[in-house]
Amino acid sequence: MTPNDALDVRPLTLSDRPQWDGLWAAYLEFYGTSRPKAVFDTTFARLIGSDPQDFSALVAERAGKLVGLVHFLFHRHCWRIENVCYLQDLYADPSVRGQGVGRRLVEAVYDAADTAGSPSVYWLTQEFNAEARKLYDRVGTLSQFIRYDRG
Repeated sequence: MTPNDALDVRPLTLSDRPQWDGLWAAYLEFYGTSRPKAVFDTTFARLIGSDPQDFSALVAERAGKLVGLVHFLFHRHCWRIENVCYLQDLYADPSVRGQGVGRRLVEAVYDAADTAGSPSVYWLTQEFNAEARKLYDRVGTLSQFIRYDRG
């Protein structure tokens, strides 16, 4: 690996917006959905804002190009005194899958949770997401919970 191939995981910045738009659109497309521009605008503003109740974002960058993203949120939990961390979105560009990008992003969220004193990080994925589940089986523990949604 040359220095240009080095992977940098860092907080999302305002100047990342065009590349973040592309990554998040691809992530949404993977799950068979899209969102209007107003949702992109609001989500991005929240991700780079300073409200501790909003989501945070990290990106993976290689040779000046964003190749992955992760969005996560700290929130209260009735069974714990400390906040817990919900990892909502994790995406690696298909061109870098299998190269450790997803693992580095998950580990960066673990580090953020440790720094924040949050003992728990959890996330959801769809059952069909077999490729990502290979990673999740290595970096997490499969829960026995079943998710229900309103309507």
